[in-house]
Order: sequence, then C-alpha cells, then structure tokens
Amino acid sequence: MHEGRISSQELVTLNVGGKIFTTRFSTIKQFPASRLARMLDGRDQEFKMVGGQIFVDRDGDLFSFILDFLRTHQLLLPTEFSDYLRLQREALFYELRSLVDLLNPYLLQPRPALVEVHFLSRNTQAFFRVFGSCSKTIEMLTGRITVFTEQLSAPTWNGNFFPPQMTLLPLPPQRPSYHDLVFQCGSDSTTDNQTGVRYVSIKPDNRKLANGTNVLGLLIDTLLKEGFHLVSTRTVSSEDKTECYSFERIKSPEVLITNETPKPETIIIPEQSQIKK
Repeated sequence: MHEGRISSQELVTLNVGGKIFTTRFSTIKQFPASRLARMLDGRDQEFKMVGGQIFVDRDGDLFSFILDFLRTHQLLLPTEFSDYLRLQREALFYELRSLVDLLNPYLLQPRPALVEVHFLSRNTQAFFRVFGSCSKTIEMLTGRITVFTEQLSAPTWNGNFFPPQMTLLPLPPQRPSYHDLVFQCGSDSTTDNQTGVRYVSIKPDNRKLANGTNVLGLLIDTLLKEGFHLVSTRTVSSEDKTECYSFERIKSPEVLITNETPKPETIIIPEQSQIKK
C-alpha cells in the first residue's frame, strides 16, 4: 500500500435516515464509550448492516453535526441554527456525553424571538409585511389574519331583475416564505366586477378594517398580547416613507424532561398497637 493512501478496510459507511456518510473507523473509535463505537464491534443490535452500509434510523441532517464533532472535537454550528434540543437528543442517543455537555449552555441561554412590521401607507391603500425569526409566530398571525375583498355578483334575470349583490371574499395573507407574510387593505382601482376595497380582520377581534392606521394599531396590539415588546421604530425608506416597527420576546429556556419516573414517597404508618395513648 502506498504511503498516504487509505485502505477500504479503514473506512466505514453509515446510512443515517437515508443520508450517506463515510468516515474512518478511528474517527468513531476515539469515543470508545459511545454507542457508535459499540456499533462497529457489533455489540449494539439496533444498528443493522444493509448492503455493506450500517443503517441508523435517526436524523441524517443532524448527524452531519455529530460527525463533524467526532472529527474535530469542536462544536461549530451555523448562525441560524436553532435545533439545539433535537441535536442534544441525538447526542444522548449516541451516548456522546462530551457533546451533550457542550450543548447545555446553548439550551440554558434564553433566545429572543424577533418580529418586524413594515408599514407603507399610500393614498387610500396600506401595505403590510411582517418578518419573524420564529416561523411559529408567523403561522400564528397567518391563522388570525384574514383579508376580505369586496366582490359584486353578476345581475340575474329570471322574470324579475335582481341587481348585483355585494359579497366579501375571504383571502389568507400571502406567505413569501416561512418567516414572513404580506397583506394589504384599503381601496384601489381593479376590474372583474370588484370594487377594489380590501378589509382586514385579526382574530379574536371581529371588526373588518380598511383604514391602514387602524389595522396597524390592531396588529401591534395583537403582538403585545402575545408577549412581544416594542423595542424600536424607524423609517426604512425616505422615498416611500415605509415605517418599521421592531418587536422582541425573550423565550424561556427549553425544559429537558428525563425518562425516569420518580418513585412515590413511602409513608410509614405505625401500627395501632405502637401508638401511645
């Protein structure tokens, strides 16, 4: 064997949740107390050999961070990474105690949830775009916000003439991505038998508002009731005078739940004969 060439006998291939990883035996065996080390020795029956690969029925995306830790002994995560609890769960599964300990400070550190509301008022229209660092906040707002568009029904003739009726067509806000939503209110000039008036309703408030300032106040009130705090306001663009309202909510630390069930306390009651009268 030429110097510097790796023999196939030195390599192991893992199929973790459908994702393929290849590494050295020595990379895994440097943590001899882990389940991965026992896997190589065939001492853990949960790991199966399939087509020359060891199959592991776990999250393949998170395993890339596990393998990086095995190679470097360092925990380097992307700036936007947020799945600390799930990554620690994987580290516990593989019995990598040192990685579990490295993740503890991340789990104990409260992380703020951020929301930005961009508001533009132009003539009789108002435009809103809401950005959120937490997609669950955007999902919450999407479930509460409904845009109603006025629509005229076509006139009918069945012996008698029935004039067109005004109906409100409900529409959900637009979702350009998981982290933002877009909607508008007010009146504009459209066709197709529509008056062009858009109303916005935000649950649990039942009002249908067309004035942008009123919608903005209701949206801010909704965020405040969800525990957010207004931290700053600014003008994004001096040309169109888009206003930006920034909110922040400090998340509570994640709670780790042990699988161990605490034993009930044993209460010893003295026999009746032993109780002094």
